[in-house]
Amino acid sequence: MAKRRLRTGPTAVLPSKVQPAELLRVVRLADPGARLDGDDVVATDVRVCAPVEAEPELTGGVLEKSWAVRVAGEGPLPLDFFDRFLAEGIAFRLKGLAVCRGEVSDPADEDNAGPAVIVPVRPSAEELAPLLEPQEDDEFTFTAGEIRAVLVPQKGQPPAVGELLPFATELTAIELRGDEPAKLGALALELADQLNGLVVDRWRFRVDAAEDLLPSE
Repeated sequence: MAKRRLRTGPTAVLPSKVQPAELLRVVRLADPGARLDGDDVVATDVRVCAPVEAEPELTGGVLEKSWAVRVAGEGPLPLDFFDRFLAEGIAFRLKGLAVCRGEVSDPADEDNAGPAVIVPVRPSAEELAPLLEPQEDDEFTFTAGEIRAVLVPQKGQPPAVGELLPFATELTAIELRGDEPAKLGALALELADQLNGLVVDRWRFRVDAAEDLLPSE
């Protein structure tokens, strides 16, 4: 029965059963408007189903005992991969694995993306100058030592940054790349403070401290 339920959406597979209040707390980092519906969590266009005990085959035997939290679309297909990002972000924060389209991954092992600072208005080079140095041949690329920053106009509207939208005229992400998550997080938080923005991680979960970018111990 559990396996039939789990086939229909991205899934976070956790080493222990998570309580509804804790699951809601984590989901609200991605969607502040999320709410409980029984033991499920309802967020933008998705339902995060209450955990069910899963068989070892779900993760290829990596986790002998596990609990699966499935993310199912409510109505139209969730936009901007929100369901997959939600499953992977939950797995990252609760020391689990993600299963999407039959593929098992450990979000804590992924190092190809850093945080982003979402700002309501595209910043000028002068506004970024205290923290970032512009590149002469590319108006969208900046650096800070070993860190690379790229300005990316946002077509979608991640639920995590909803509080910016009443004032946004040109929602823009400053995407940061580098090898040291703690330094990336510290710079992202400085930029957010300077530009009245919000920091999100690669899954568009809100980040309030640089440590949020590190895997849970």
